[in-house]
Amino acid sequence: QVQLVESGGGWVQAGGALRLSCAASGSIFRLYGLGWFRQAPGKEREFVAAINSGDITYYTASVKGRFTISRDNAKNTVYLQMDNLKPEDAAMYYCAVREGYRLPTVASEYSYWGQGTQVTVSS
Repeated sequence: QVQLVESGGGWVQAGGALRLSCAASGSIFRLYGLGWFRQAPGKEREFVAAINSGDITYYTASVKGRFTISRDNAKNTVYLQMDNLKPEDAAMYYCAVREGYRLPTVASEYSYWGQGTQVTVSS
């Protein structure tokens, strides 16, 4: 069982920045694939970014160049640096964990999920 706790969400004006963190339990964190997803009211959960154990990353097109996913294996933590935020980025953001090297964009491919952290972007 892996427990995930997100933090760092909040309110920001368009063009601003936030850094989300997700702390994970487990001694094999360095082997996990880690993903960030988001869900806005009335919409399905969508993939945002992922990073695997080899530090290979993948982003959805709408955030590429603005968001950066990274990990610190010593701290069992994955980060999502979000720059130049837009109102359409507003959502509940979730981190997720999976075993294996792939970087899937489908939520069902991830085994464990955090409770989420809210991001609000005003125009």
